[in-house]
Amino acid sequence: MLSKPSWSVRSLLDSKDYSRSDPVITQKQLHHLLRLSALPLPKTTEEESEMIKTLESQLHFVRAIQSVDTTGVQPLQSIRDETEEAAKENEVTLQSLQGDLDKEVVVGRSRRIKRRKDLTTPEQEGALFDPLAQASKKIGRYIVVETSKD
Repeated sequence: MLSKPSWSVRSLLDSKDYSRSDPVITQKQLHHLLRLSALPLPKTTEEESEMIKTLESQLHFVRAIQSVDTTGVQPLQSIRDETEEAAKENEVTLQSLQGDLDKEVVVGRSRRIKRRKDLTTPEQEGALFDPLAQASKKIGRYIVVETSKD
């Protein structure tokens, strides 16, 4: 079905022959949109005509997109893998959280939950990496970078 597209974005953007059934944007409408957008008004008539031309091409593009027949197409909920396998992989269950829950302890009279610091995960092992150990020259907690003056 989608092996050969019926249109492209480039064909819509390059199209200079907008159907004149599209309403023409007036100077008054442009100025109103610019005020609503808190954008400055054009300084010259050439700049104004260029803005109108750009806006008309954008509206033409939107109308062309809106005219595409989408019957039978499921609406996109988000840009991610929505297959059944991905849904199962992304499902949060008690079993998937058990490792993190085991690291929590209840402390205090108000029974606040706190994570135990003595248990580390492989992800936290990377946090233990000391970049200063790799530095060739250091002073205290700082790495010294020598530069040459030209």
